[in-house]
Amino acid sequence: MTTRIVFLDRDSLPVPVPVPGFEHCWQDHAATARDEIVARCRDASIVVSNKVALDRSTLQDLPQLKLIAVAATGVNHIDLAACRERGIAVCNVAHYGDDTVAEHAFMLLLALMRNLPAYQRDVAAGVWQNAAQFCHFGAPIRDLNGARLGIIGNGGIGQALAARARAFGMTVSFGERKGAPATRSGYVDFETVLSECDVISLHCPLNDATRGMIGESELQRMKGGAILINTARGGLVDEAALVAALKYGRLGGAGFDVLSEEPPVKGNPLLAAHLPNLIVTPHVGWASREAMQRLARILIDGIEGFMAGRRVNRVD
Repeated sequence: MTTRIVFLDRDSLPVPVPVPGFEHCWQDHAATARDEIVARCRDASIVVSNKVALDRSTLQDLPQLKLIAVAATGVNHIDLAACRERGIAVCNVAHYGDDTVAEHAFMLLLALMRNLPAYQRDVAAGVWQNAAQFCHFGAPIRDLNGARLGIIGNGGIGQALAARARAFGMTVSFGERKGAPATRSGYVDFETVLSECDVISLHCPLNDATRGMIGESELQRMKGGAILINTARGGLVDEAALVAALKYGRLGGAGFDVLSEEPPVKGNPLLAAHLPNLIVTPHVGWASREAMQRLARILIDGIEGFMAGRRVNRVD
């Protein structure tokens, strides 16, 4: 029997995908709205989704579904409890982007420590041309050497970022989970990381325990002039509180590759702020061509493993 595979948001992975090594019928959809999912997947055994949400009510209308292959690492858009109840396997793609996301986070960190956006703005506005001397002293510039980086999330991306930071002479601390009753060996408690680090970079998943982990009170406890980097998930941070902390000079800068709603069709406080110490990129930290090619290969590995009766990249 031919296995039917449906990729719900093919345009989210703009590289060739290897052909699975078993008899199948593959159907791509550039994008899929919620009310289109059931009609497109009713007879599918395997559904591939990058960001299309598959909730309990949708899954109950897909009786043939055996596997959800997530073309990403995060699975917070999949109802895993409903999948377990219905015997639907879930696999994802992990570690394909450790280096590329770490590079993106480090780019944001370096640009903000040197206040690159502020100087670009000044040059474009003609400030340098009107300077009284050979250089223009504007926003403060700080060295990475000797600065302290706090990383929340000790997975592949966090470790890759730590290696890059240490190469530039930074001291690295891994923060314990917020609210943890004890601090594990090799970690620093969450509150200390907030108050003592010059840069905080988030590399943890979005779930019930981490949603809103950086709010107004946490921003107030951060070291004065510190920089906040988020290349993980937008829901980790209260975005309105962050804009206020930047506007009133509490923080030195912020670099975000993720927002609480993507795409931000309803707007977002970070997009409306227009601040020289704020960099927002459109969730592309993962999107080097090399990383996307690795993702595509690992995605198919998970599907082929499932069809062969092996647990490959299984989440549930």
